[in-house]
Amino acid sequence: MPSAAPSFEFLPGAAGSPVILHVPHSAREIPAEVRSGIVLDEAALERELDHITDAHTAELAEAAAGLSAVAPWRFVNRLSRLVVDPERFPDEREEMLSAGMGAVYTRTTHREALRPADTDPKPLVDRYFRPYAQGMTEAVADRLAATGRAVIIDVHSYPTAPLPYELHGEGPRPPVCLGTDSFHTPPELTAAAREAFAACGETGLDSPFSGTYVPLEFYGRDPRVSALMVEIRRDTYMTEPGGPAGRGLGRLASALAVLVDAVTG
Repeated sequence: MPSAAPSFEFLPGAAGSPVILHVPHSAREIPAEVRSGIVLDEAALERELDHITDAHTAELAEAAAGLSAVAPWRFVNRLSRLVVDPERFPDEREEMLSAGMGAVYTRTTHREALRPADTDPKPLVDRYFRPYAQGMTEAVADRLAATGRAVIIDVHSYPTAPLPYELHGEGPRPPVCLGTDSFHTPPELTAAAREAFAACGETGLDSPFSGTYVPLEFYGRDPRVSALMVEIRRDTYMTEPGGPAGRGLGRLASALAVLVDAVTG
């Protein structure tokens, strides 16, 4: 029987902190009942996990939280994005559907078969996607109630060289890419991030990845919820594609803590 345990954790920070470090893609775990629907053999699945996982980003968020003057809250996905991708739109609004990578992926990073093309996404969306979305909605509502605002900082990484699945991989790939939203990313949040990560190399904007995550209940509606995606190029802190972290992780954690402190204000 599938486990009833949540696939995510909401880890507490300081009572007065509005900041949520959101870590959606750091895990590799795939429950057995989900693994049975994936057509890759074990070796191919491990290679795909190396490419698709934002390795060590949960550790990065944890280290940054420990370095922050006012500890942020952390919302961490404990399952692989190959189970469901909680940051996709669960419907036809999602542009990654064209690459077989909507909320439930049917293709790999190299555009090979991951699941049968006729896979019904609904069971996985109902079992994993919707509870995650509800959990994140409640986390944001909790910070709004406590502090009057919520600041979501999405913690991601991306490969040095573009992978075939990327729809916009031809653009710049700076050490740190900031993904923004026209409604939820105020200029002062972007400016604070540029300053915080200045010591980590060039900081780019919305290339190769753009946008940021806000739960749909607040998306485009509530300006008290601000959000920024931080995409870190993997060669700056780890051995690619799925190897260990290096010394760069500490430098990035310090920069992320500076950003947390700047926006906690």
